[in-house]
Amino acid sequence: MRDGTRLATDVYLPDAPETGPLPAVLVRLPYDKNSRYVFFDRVARLFTARGYVLVVQDVRGKFRSGGHTLPFLREPDDGYDAIDWITHQDWSDGTVGMFGDSYYGFTQWAAVASQHPALRAIVPRVTTVDFNSTVQDPRDPSGGLGSPVWVEGIEYYAHYWVDNGVYDFEPDRSVRPVIDQYEDAFRAIGARSAWFDLLAPRFTDLLHALGRHPFDARPVPVLHCVGWYDNILVPHMRDYLELTTRPGWDAVQYLWAGAVDHENYHLDLAPVTDATDHAVSDEALDRMLPGYAGPALDFFDVFLKGSRPVSSIPRVSWELGHAGRRTARSWPPPRSRPHVLWLSNSEAAGTSALPGGTLREEAASGEESASWTHDPESLVPSLVSNSFSQLRTHPDAGPLAERDDVLAFSGPVLTEPLDLAGPLSLHLYVTSTAEVFDLHAKVVDLAPDGTARVMARGQVSVRADRAPREIPVDCGHTGYRLRAGHRIGLLLASSDYPMFLPCSGTDENPWTTVTAKAGTQTLRTGPPSPSRLVLTVLPPSDG
Repeated sequence: MRDGTRLATDVYLPDAPETGPLPAVLVRLPYDKNSRYVFFDRVARLFTARGYVLVVQDVRGKFRSGGHTLPFLREPDDGYDAIDWITHQDWSDGTVGMFGDSYYGFTQWAAVASQHPALRAIVPRVTTVDFNSTVQDPRDPSGGLGSPVWVEGIEYYAHYWVDNGVYDFEPDRSVRPVIDQYEDAFRAIGARSAWFDLLAPRFTDLLHALGRHPFDARPVPVLHCVGWYDNILVPHMRDYLELTTRPGWDAVQYLWAGAVDHENYHLDLAPVTDATDHAVSDEALDRMLPGYAGPALDFFDVFLKGSRPVSSIPRVSWELGHAGRRTARSWPPPRSRPHVLWLSNSEAAGTSALPGGTLREEAASGEESASWTHDPESLVPSLVSNSFSQLRTHPDAGPLAERDDVLAFSGPVLTEPLDLAGPLSLHLYVTSTAEVFDLHAKVVDLAPDGTARVMARGQVSVRADRAPREIPVDCGHTGYRLRAGHRIGLLLASSDYPMFLPCSGTDENPWTTVTAKAGTQTLRTGPPSPSRLVLTVLPPSDG
């Protein structure tokens, strides 16, 4: 690098090189480039077989690379220097693409911000340009809305960004103040994570520290690869949709969307078995990898090699869960339309299991209400211990509806399939006895056997005295077929623990509070409080 730091880098060349130099694909990641977890020895076979040099690099301060361990801030310069190094190798034809998931999707955006002229295309998967916004979106002081603290996301920095290695420890998040558990871990390690310190207990937004925002840089073709079950789907889709509106960028935005989660588990295989789990089975990994790398290779054939026409790549390739892959000119698909379901809560509260209250195509004639209590000593449990691999277990959410601190709703039994293709959102009228409260929503597929599998989710943190009367909850996007005999369901609660840090109930910081307070929330439905779930659906003829 320009400061003399050396970054460990593997170069994979085709076994039988084509005549002359070749285009290269660069991957810059913090997860040990030689680990089974990222499986780049196997991925490399697919890239080299298509005539690409694959270059895989441990980022600064991680594993075999030198330099100080600190995420994000050096990635623009290091990305530029790595690309520049590639262009000076005798096997390089001077063109470079980038590929990868999550943090190694972000390193692509950082390289875009650096504007090296050799960078011709990127394929960021399950990622976002602003990772800090995924763990805590600071509350708007005028509007009173923000995001609950995704402690699972912030904790990542305490595990992965202390020094070159990784530290595995399990803090007891039920002990207050919560922050003390991490301080104990850092004392035991003998070092601490500088980025964790920027996020907890006080949040610091440092995206501006990158210098030029990637979206203000020279446009390059982008294939956004998203998963309907990815835990950072919302910010990735926000990135994609923003770029489709920016002059210059709009012409080179492409979307690939699949029914997968962050770790590339697929809906069709959920829940996985030992034989279908690519994390443990080499045979399952070999079956998964062509679908993982294939869209990127096709994209690079167009924008690096020029061996295929631009018209060969659909602007949008998306999966309709349970019904296969589709293409479209834009997202949401042009013929999609909003579909409103109005909440009616006569049976939503209490310990009644699903179906609970109703989701109706016509609003109730009069106002109704239902209440539930957030008890910081009895929190609604998270469905999975690791939301990065939601589909690995894909558990039944139905038992949550039996709790008296969860409201449940469901629509009518479908007589024909209903295809969801686009954004989902809630618009709720909720008041609280607490100063601050959280709303956690899960949209589920309620099957005839009574099991309820999560299709989408959203959450918002609310400052009661500053919140709008109608509270919006963004539940992301999906492509999903609700089959005949099924019904759509909705679960509402005020905690999701331990995935999210419990709300303190007051202005006290949830990381440092020792006296979290209970609060009672009241949902109102029907005129003049039209709480509703808004879906995006396809006409039956498009299914």
